Amino acid sequence: MAELGVLQRAFHSSFPTYVNLLNRELRGCKSVLDLGCGSGSPLKYVKKTFYSVGVDTYWPSIEKSRKAGIHDKYVKEKVLNVRFKEGSFDCVVALDLIEHLDKKDGHRLIRLMDRIASKKVVIFTPNGFLKQDAVEGNPYQLHKSGWSAEEMKTLGFDVYGLNGIKSIRGEQARIKRRPKLFWEAVSMATQPFVFRRPKHAFQIFCVKRKDI
Repeated sequence: MAELGVLQRAFHSSFPTYVNLLNRELRGCKSVLDLGCGSGSPLKYVKKTFYSVGVDTYWPSIEKSRKAGIHDKYVKEKVLNVRFKEGSFDCVVALDLIEHLDKKDGHRLIRLMDRIASKKVVIFTPNGFLKQDAVEGNPYQLHKSGWSAEEMKTLGFDVYGLNGIKSIRGEQARIKRRPKLFWEAVSMATQPFVFRRPKHAFQIFCVKRKDI
């Protein structure tokens, strides 16, 4: 596992990754709304130069996030029921959220995010449908829909591929092939290939820029 740690550190310093993209897209934003923030939002890895609000409907997740000090404020509410003014946040993010909604509500979510965001909308999701049941007793972790790279492009997003070739990973982004260490390395090695070819990636990072 020590070898894997060294490999991962080298990878993150050399190639575009989830955290690197988040840092890049949130640079210059003064306010961020994190819909479906969960207990451990990836925003905890981003250099905090902005005011952020986390929204989630599952109270135990909010409590864990609050203890970790990830956001400045929290709202316990279903994401489709939030009431924020038009353009009230520079950026609105939904990180591993949209796949938990059916397609109709997923499109409603995108329209809602587009209305609230003044600069950009960021969505991170599996590339296509990925089966997942409830996790740690949280029924909201069930996957209900899949979103492809091409579909997100038609909705006005720039799309980047992440986490390597799609076939290597499975539920909760775990490596599903053995030996695990070897396939982890293969997944990392294929990241530069899928970054600009998102239809082949396991996950997609989607950005709609409104201020250009």
